[in-house]
Amino acid sequence: MAENYTVTLPHYSVGPNCYEEVGKVTRFYGKTVAVYGGETALAKAGPALKAAMKAAGLEILEWKVYGKDATNAAVERITTSAAAQNADMIFGVGGGRAVDTVKTASDILDKPFFSCPTVASNCAPVTAIAVIYKEDGALDHYHFPKRCVEHCFINTSVILDSPEDLFWAGIGDALSKQPESQLASRGKELTHTPLLGVQVGLVCEEPLLTYGREALSNFREKRVTRAFTESVLDIIISTGIVSNLTTTKDSYYYNSSLAHCFYNASMVLPAIHKHLHGEVVSFGTLVLHAVDGNDEALERMLEFNRSVKLPITLGELDITTPEQVDALVHRATSIKEWTCVPYAMTEEKFRDAIYKVDRLGREMIANEGK
Repeated sequence: MAENYTVTLPHYSVGPNCYEEVGKVTRFYGKTVAVYGGETALAKAGPALKAAMKAAGLEILEWKVYGKDATNAAVERITTSAAAQNADMIFGVGGGRAVDTVKTASDILDKPFFSCPTVASNCAPVTAIAVIYKEDGALDHYHFPKRCVEHCFINTSVILDSPEDLFWAGIGDALSKQPESQLASRGKELTHTPLLGVQVGLVCEEPLLTYGREALSNFREKRVTRAFTESVLDIIISTGIVSNLTTTKDSYYYNSSLAHCFYNASMVLPAIHKHLHGEVVSFGTLVLHAVDGNDEALERMLEFNRSVKLPITLGELDITTPEQVDALVHRATSIKEWTCVPYAMTEEKFRDAIYKVDRLGREMIANEGK
């Protein structure tokens, strides 16, 4: 028997002054807000966001730092707050972990959730999935909200004031979406919603290969340009739509594959914790292509990674011993994404792919200038 289901997709505003749109959007939801985010994020977005809320006639019941990581404890601090419980709507301000924390708490409280990303590092601001970590930084679980963000306010002026390395890593993370969704769904009989998501995934790679290098240059120059805005929208919106359409809690999961398997497994290595999520995922994307035997894609991505200084060798991730690789590979077998491939995975296949990427990367670096 056919089942009813609901799909929610993100609404968003983008531009250097897009907080001015807050009133037009929130007038349908009420008059009181609780705002949570990262300490730096709240400081940088605060003046413009508070001014927009005041102009909209919104009362801020609480403006508070959420914590430092997306943990169960951080979520609980919000869900037990009287301000959050009484507010008509909740805003999450900051990077992916701040947004995922507030997103999860808003879902638990059954409150309308609005995101204000202050970095362009991932698609968390618009997705109906949140990654929750343990206190030691290891993956705890995925939380699947009942719906995605009500509206995302992408203030490109604020994002330009974020650390460059987060934007750089965001490009690395977004480049995984197309090959991961394609690999995870290969050979599957897709119904309308995941089919649409997988097709949207096909537009996630080329904009970054076209605009990524220029966008990084524009970022350093602190200029909102077409290249910069296109890259930001790819990182946050394009990949986010794919995530929303290819992910359900129980039915199917074509959102991630071996690139994120590599990242999640790498968390067993203390040395990896100083590296950014998207930085590590970008190497995982190379591993994905190596596992899949797609040498053309692997070469293309090796060249792009090198051109923007994303990692192409294990050494750049401080993985320097066979024991570290073995620990990572062993951990990978217990990661959800290990099974998001159209064929049987083995430790040997994953290990060989990792070493293949490292070898090609070292050869590319050695041949520079010859």
